[in-house]
Amino acid sequence: MIMRRFVVRTSRIHGRGVFAFRPLTAHMRLMLYQGERISSDEAVGRYGDNTSLGSTYLFAVNEDWLIDGQVGGNSARFINHSCEPNCEAVIWVDINGDSRKDKVWIETLREIETGEELTIDYALELASAAVHPDLKAWQCRCGQPNCRGSMLASG
Repeated sequence: MIMRRFVVRTSRIHGRGVFAFRPLTAHMRLMLYQGERISSDEAVGRYGDNTSLGSTYLFAVNEDWLIDGQVGGNSARFINHSCEPNCEAVIWVDINGDSRKDKVWIETLREIETGEELTIDYALELASAAVHPDLKAWQCRCGQPNCRGSMLASG
């Protein structure tokens, strides 16, 4: 019997979020980030230069491939950003060297209480140099004491 570990519901951080349905232990593998695998060129063709959008369901797996969580994605696409995350995205490289088969697992960094929102540090990198209005779209809403103010990678 598989016990439910998380649930998607409205988040105070942004839109929908993923919340612990029961206590979770540290270093627990929770879920695979799923969706359609596409190349960088396909991503640009679908979404253009999305530097001003402030949101994305694209997850870079490696230099060649991204996972588009909007197409065939699962609950992992609703995990919000935090500057002090309780989970992390771990890239699992295919043992046979097939970069198309690399995976992204979401794992807990510490114990998580029932009802606590699951978060990761997006540490996003924009493909092009963004101007001030674009950067505002990537403003962080985590509310943590050490919030860096942005979902973008620091420095």
